[in-house]
Amino acid sequence: MGYSLGSLWRGNNDFNNNRQNVSVGNRLNNRGEMAQKSADAGRNQVQAENHLTYSLISSLRNSDVDASIPPSPVSSPLLSPAAPPPRLYQSAISEAVLKNGSTLVVLPTGLGKTLVAVLVAAAKLNEGGRVLFLAPTRPLAAQHEKVCREWLNLKPEEIVSVSGLIMADKRKPLYLSPARLVISTPQTIANDLEAGRLAFDFSLVIFDECHRSVGKYAYTYVANAANGKLASAVGSPRPPAALVLGLTASPGGDRKKITDIIQALGIQHVQIRTSEDPDVAPYVKPLEIEWIRVELTPALLEAKEVLGELIKAQTETLRKMGFVGQFASKKSLSEMRMRILASGSRLRFSALSHHATLFSLVHVQELLETQGVESVQRFVQRVREREPSKAQVRLLHNPKFMAMVEKLNGAAEHPKLAKLVELARSRPSSEKSIVFCQYRDQVGVLERELTKAGLKAKSFMGKKEGVTAKDQQKTLAEFREGLFDILVATSIGEEGLDIPSVDNVIFYEPVASEIRHIQRRGRAGRAKLGHMFGLMTANTRDQAFFWSSRRKEEKMKKIVGGLAAVSPTDFKSVLNASGRPKGKKSEEPKKSAPQAPKENKDERTEPQSPVAYAPKKKGQSKISDF
Repeated sequence: MGYSLGSLWRGNNDFNNNRQNVSVGNRLNNRGEMAQKSADAGRNQVQAENHLTYSLISSLRNSDVDASIPPSPVSSPLLSPAAPPPRLYQSAISEAVLKNGSTLVVLPTGLGKTLVAVLVAAAKLNEGGRVLFLAPTRPLAAQHEKVCREWLNLKPEEIVSVSGLIMADKRKPLYLSPARLVISTPQTIANDLEAGRLAFDFSLVIFDECHRSVGKYAYTYVANAANGKLASAVGSPRPPAALVLGLTASPGGDRKKITDIIQALGIQHVQIRTSEDPDVAPYVKPLEIEWIRVELTPALLEAKEVLGELIKAQTETLRKMGFVGQFASKKSLSEMRMRILASGSRLRFSALSHHATLFSLVHVQELLETQGVESVQRFVQRVREREPSKAQVRLLHNPKFMAMVEKLNGAAEHPKLAKLVELARSRPSSEKSIVFCQYRDQVGVLERELTKAGLKAKSFMGKKEGVTAKDQQKTLAEFREGLFDILVATSIGEEGLDIPSVDNVIFYEPVASEIRHIQRRGRAGRAKLGHMFGLMTANTRDQAFFWSSRRKEEKMKKIVGGLAAVSPTDFKSVLNASGRPKGKKSEEPKKSAPQAPKENKDERTEPQSPVAYAPKKKGQSKISDF
């Protein structure tokens, strides 16, 4: 039975083994044996790589496994001298993609997924095919265009960037010859496919950040076209399926989601690398990880207890209406809202109102535990400014809630804030740092307090409330040029954008998502020793989020690692056995334009709670009328 070279080199890693021995304490240290090994290897990288190459080839020659290696795409005449020399694992992965078919590539942030894409693209272009390179945002697509123009020997007119900023009638001719490499966002391509402005004739489709390929996101629609599943025009044959290359730092820690991504993209093969794999380790720079625990002040603890009582009361009210569940997280609250909406209960409209109140209370408690007093105050002020509703009145006219808000007006800020300033001031002046924070309100607070402490800090947020793409580019340019040293970013800084490598990454709070955790962490130490610091409030959801992301990351490695060890011929049967039942086919998309989720969904100033609805009145026929 033949196995891919990349899978053989990946070795028999035990993905159940937790290599990072982190314990939550006053200061949690994780320096790891791998960091020291990587540092030693890095001192003589050429020697380590040569030794690794010969030892691996030798082991292949001495095994009973098929060790045939296809011609390397590195030799393609379409690769520019400006392209960086491929590392051993990048060559192995690209060869495995070309040999085994549509592939999901899981590679940690900063280890060169883009070069893998360019290597595969060069090989397909050299065969005379056309390539479609997709990225979830316009800035990331522009970044890929810049790289492709530098690394590929194509004429300027053979590389085309298409976005929704170009009028629809002017996009159609852009797809035609001489265009050989089209770079775009999935929304634009999906719309043009559906409208007939684009005839799908690509031999390779690259999906960057492919963990988004779920639900109604436009990646799934384009993937159907790539796999020949879209209905063609009357009298026209369906085009042959294209090679699909999905790139991500993590597809997630949920087996169903991983299965959904693989099936949506038509994946036949998986390639995964971790920092511990022998062909990757020489290039991994040490990352020192330290979690710092803080305690809530007595005033904040008292406010937390009041909120806990109010949450319990609203939960009991919903229970009496027949809606029972766990309400500790916004995810469980969102699921409960769907249950209420789907129910035929005559109390469902009243239940939605109480649910909205509960959602606001849970959000306030999260802000109190993880962000700070000012963030709570700003949220309460926005509630006051909303259109009157029963949920709003129930919250603002509650004496316990308003008494708590009044006490917070004179309370000291969250201890995380002082700890962040202390930490930032302790770093050498020559270092650059990124501070990640969940909420826009708090980002502004952090920028202000760091600046007051004499540090050069600037905020970096998504396109909302006056922030434009031009503003974002200007901020990143100033950061790159050293005009300031600390970038305070929301989730916009986690994924894909060309943010300069930094010395320190600071989590103002843990995140429950393993994908976001990996992306945040990967911003540090790409070229040298890096540091990751995390601030965690004791006995709060901070700790729950910390352990949740760690558990999901380990689970992801185990699931994807298991799939990577499967031969291409057995892949589909193994996936069906471990995922959905055999024979279940994905539905073809409806003719309506694909809807992509809003960008930066975690970058919020207030909870995305349902509107509080008043009792139904004459003329009101649906939920949105209330």
